Amino acid sequence: MKNWKYPPQNPIVAKYIDCYWLLEKEPEDVGNNRPKLNPDPAAHLILATDDYRYQYTQGESHQQGSGSHWIFPHKKTFIMDHSAPFRVLGIKFHVGALYSINHALVDLQLDKITQTNFNNLVVPDSLDVMDLLAQALVSPEQVRDKLDRLLLAFLAGCEEDKHSKLVRKILTAVADTPIAKIGETLHCSQRTAERSFLKVTQLTIKQVQSMNRLEQILNYLYKQKSQNINWANVANRFNFSDQPHLIRYLKTTIGSTPTKYQKQRDLTIDVYGNFES
Repeated sequence: MKNWKYPPQNPIVAKYIDCYWLLEKEPEDVGNNRPKLNPDPAAHLILATDDYRYQYTQGESHQQGSGSHWIFPHKKTFIMDHSAPFRVLGIKFHVGALYSINHALVDLQLDKITQTNFNNLVVPDSLDVMDLLAQALVSPEQVRDKLDRLLLAFLAGCEEDKHSKLVRKILTAVADTPIAKIGETLHCSQRTAERSFLKVTQLTIKQVQSMNRLEQILNYLYKQKSQNINWANVANRFNFSDQPHLIRYLKTTIGSTPTKYQKQRDLTIDVYGNFES
């Protein structure tokens, strides 16, 4: 198994893109073939060859296709079919970034997986994804720089308005500010803050705060050995009122009780490591 993660170097690109990442599962790699992708307020653009088959499952809903595709922000866990070897490049956008991008090119839809052609987003016929994926294994920094160049023109035309500018401030403030105080902190009405946030991200501030909290919890649990996890301490560490509250939260967000998760360790961070978070 091979993986890496790099942030963009170009400041214009970095305004909209959080990181680039590579993941390769080789034939000899063993592990969970159906890892869970936890809820995420950010969009990912997955670059893959046309013969790459993907499937994302939420309950009875199956979204499948082949080649490059968007994973749009999702409020529920996706179960992926990773039974076959694969190699993909990911482009992780900042939360709300797609709002500023030409909607003729990107039509954001929550909880959706949408097939796409990367060359339609950048210069037509400018990129051979197979060559890019091969290069990514040996020269990740060169691939990072190439993606910066390809995406620069695509992102340079992004339009910022009062809503996107306010949401950037909200995303910075929400990490250490109670939601009810966001408007007061940013010198606007709470209703204005909530409406702009929903308009830009299609999610509420509370939903994004919850997803960010989940990521922090999962990063923490990833570092713990299963037999050493003290769930009462986890509840206290992440400011849950009590352990039952944490149990309900995990059942709602990842579809597992702490006991079930502790036994299965079936989220992507557990299967592939912490390279992308």
